[in-house]
Amino acid sequence: MSSVQSWVADFSARHQQLPGATLPWLTAMRKRAIDRYAAEGWPSPKKEDWRHTSLALLEQASFDTQAASHDVAGMVRALRADENGHWLVFVDGRHMPSLGQLGALPAGVRLGTLADALAHEADLAQQAFGSETDGSSAAALNLALAGDGAFVHLARGAVLDEPVHVVFVASGDRAAAFPRNLYVAEAGAHGNIVEHYIGREGNVTFTNTITRLQVAADARLTHTRLQQEAPQAFHLAGVDAEQDEKSYFASHSISLGARIARHDIATRFQGQRAESLLNGVYVADGQRHVDHHTLIGHDQPNCVSHEHYRGILADRGRGVFRGRILVAPGADGTDAIQRNDSLLLSKLARSDSRPELEIYAEDVRCTHGATVGQLSEDSLFYLMARGLDETHARNVLIYAFVLEGLARIEPESVRRRASRAVRALMPGGSMLEELA
Repeated sequence: MSSVQSWVADFSARHQQLPGATLPWLTAMRKRAIDRYAAEGWPSPKKEDWRHTSLALLEQASFDTQAASHDVAGMVRALRADENGHWLVFVDGRHMPSLGQLGALPAGVRLGTLADALAHEADLAQQAFGSETDGSSAAALNLALAGDGAFVHLARGAVLDEPVHVVFVASGDRAAAFPRNLYVAEAGAHGNIVEHYIGREGNVTFTNTITRLQVAADARLTHTRLQQEAPQAFHLAGVDAEQDEKSYFASHSISLGARIARHDIATRFQGQRAESLLNGVYVADGQRHVDHHTLIGHDQPNCVSHEHYRGILADRGRGVFRGRILVAPGADGTDAIQRNDSLLLSKLARSDSRPELEIYAEDVRCTHGATVGQLSEDSLFYLMARGLDETHARNVLIYAFVLEGLARIEPESVRRRASRAVRALMPGGSMLEELA
């Protein structure tokens, strides 16, 4: 049985037990989604959007959506440390209330699971759920098999003073999880949501996750993904945002784990004077492969988008970036910046970068660019002349390369967390901690 056939069989066996199985609209959509996946199979390099990323290793592996979970209480405690906020924890796709801590929520804020939302707020969940035509066939498979995920609703004018932390732990042997997260910020609402993806060292797991966000007029929503799964894991992710007038949406993608990690990130302006920031830092060492594909749809006039991704590539690591800014007819006043910079630390490391501008309006200001390079010998000599040995000097320069991307992350507590995770991957991480 092929990988595609096994997932279709899994759907046939379990779809009647999935949350929301009694909702006619969701049942029909799930059926269309699995039919699409069965017809298309996994995305392949024959497709332009997947030209540099092969899922052959994923297709050859077998996974279990019902794999027994391991005790991960210690991992979650170590992740949380002494940080406050609101914590929602899922282990192998299943909600674990005992590991979370919701705390006292501000007025107008609802935080829970997708399963609860489908049971008690189906109309609201339906408006944000998306459809089987969104994204690739992998996204369609997520829609078909998604059993749970995070649900955050910020009512008009609601303000989250502390971040919401949503933790996904891949713990079981050959475990597969299909989280689907829905975040809705109504007019004037402000919030910050952090998704953590972690796993047990040495474990081969599969995470296929989709996050959908709706940012209404004058709302501000910041979304950060910290992907730190085991080096043998497979991670496919999609982030899809819709923005109304004068809204602000920031996406921060920090990718530090998984054998193959693919991130599709898109936002669309549905009202004038909206702003977005797409920011990413990624590290690919060993034989790891990290792919970021972004799309910013400037469908309305006078909108602003800034996009910055920086990658560190070592050993046989490979980084892929394809960013597309689409300026529709009539979207005059568009201000868009797109940039991807890669640092190669070995002769076998590889970077494939393709920033794109597609412009159908006249009065716009758009720039894009990409760089690929190595550490500056002059800068290395400068630091060594001031007392640092070569290893520490190299690590300081490497960290400085991604510091600009890390500095864009807000709030400070999340920025510190992401910075620590990056420094921990470097041989001289302890010294960098002292410098930080």
